Amino acid sequence: MKKSIAIAGVLLCLFSANVGFSQKQQPRITVKGTQFFKGDKPYAYIGTNYWYGSLLASKKVGDRKRLLRELDVMRKNGIDNLRILVGADGGKYDYTVRPALQYEQGKYDQDLLDGLDFLIAEMGKRKMYAVLYLTNNWEWSGGMSQYLEWSGKGAIPVPAIPPNTWPQFMEYTAKFYSCESCMEALNADVKFIMSRTNAYTKRKYTQDNTIMAWQVGNEPRSFTPENEGKFTIWLNNIVNLMDRLDKNHLISTGSEGRNSSNDNMETYEKTHANKNIDYLTMHIWPKNWNWFKADNAEKTLPTTLENAGKYIDEHVAVANHLKRPIIIEEFGLPRENEALVATAAISNRDIFYNYIFSRVAESVAKKGALQAANFWGFGGEGKAVNKDGKWNPGDPLTTDPPQEPQGLNSVFSSDKSTLEIVKKFNLELK
Repeated sequence: MKKSIAIAGVLLCLFSANVGFSQKQQPRITVKGTQFFKGDKPYAYIGTNYWYGSLLASKKVGDRKRLLRELDVMRKNGIDNLRILVGADGGKYDYTVRPALQYEQGKYDQDLLDGLDFLIAEMGKRKMYAVLYLTNNWEWSGGMSQYLEWSGKGAIPVPAIPPNTWPQFMEYTAKFYSCESCMEALNADVKFIMSRTNAYTKRKYTQDNTIMAWQVGNEPRSFTPENEGKFTIWLNNIVNLMDRLDKNHLISTGSEGRNSSNDNMETYEKTHANKNIDYLTMHIWPKNWNWFKADNAEKTLPTTLENAGKYIDEHVAVANHLKRPIIIEEFGLPRENEALVATAAISNRDIFYNYIFSRVAESVAKKGALQAANFWGFGGEGKAVNKDGKWNPGDPLTTDPPQEPQGLNSVFSSDKSTLEIVKKFNLELK
């Protein structure tokens, strides 16, 4: 009798382990002052951007074996924090993520929802944490521009498809904050995702400690000073909605910082005054901001480090004033001469990464507001398969979104020197 009970118990444990019922949760991430805490211990980290994780986790269009290998590589190098896109919207245009999670307004691809569940479950097994962003200011995953199109505001002027331009796209997307039906549709999407129960762990997302934070979106911005008032009202409303839906997890905006705030630090602080925003973010893109020139790296790299330092300092000052932590959650640098292949030199990138990580480590040692960094990004086993770097559906995913050359900013699994730097600093921060 006892033997039968014992066998039944073992079988029950095995079954529970497979479906995730018995998986013990890691401690929840919280904020106290300008520090993060994992349970009752300070939490500082070097993480990464892994926007495509839920796509890779799809049964139909993904590669789960690759996903698990990549999660293991990251964990081996101390990476336990991943910033992830919940899913794309629309998906009908070239240079955008396809397939899209929300392929029509209010209609969702069940396979991709399952992929998001699987990703979170596997991260939980590895004691990793997810920052999940819910929409996007940019066209590459639909986001705000897709809601405008769904609300009858005309076709999205995708910048990479002639005759469209970036100014034309930004003028179009700025209308989001005046579009009541667009904002209501995004609210409905937020409610749908945040109320989900994971099919693998059987936990509600709002009860899952694998999720460190919900993030409004990728780089939301007001675009013009005239739009700032509407933008701030919208940002406060959606942050407050997220807070009502989930009291257990942190909330952030996904802002670039000054570059998303009409180049004005007072605007950045004002739009982040809401007490329901638990921590601040900044992004640093030396190539995009014309600090770094790959064809003149020797001269422009020192300037890049100097400018990055100033950018960090002014944002840390705001974080100190608001008494909250801040994360450098996006930053990247191309390989030598902007080559896209994994064999190209990465010495300049390593210098840049080392500087960013050093700033984090220095701040953490002094219990300063700068507490973490997520590099952009981990491309794992991905690669560019077209000479021009263009991504087509079915091509290997990298951390470079579809509108950018594949491999441009990706840290691949084979980038040993970069991963060694990441591991070194993660050991120091722990």
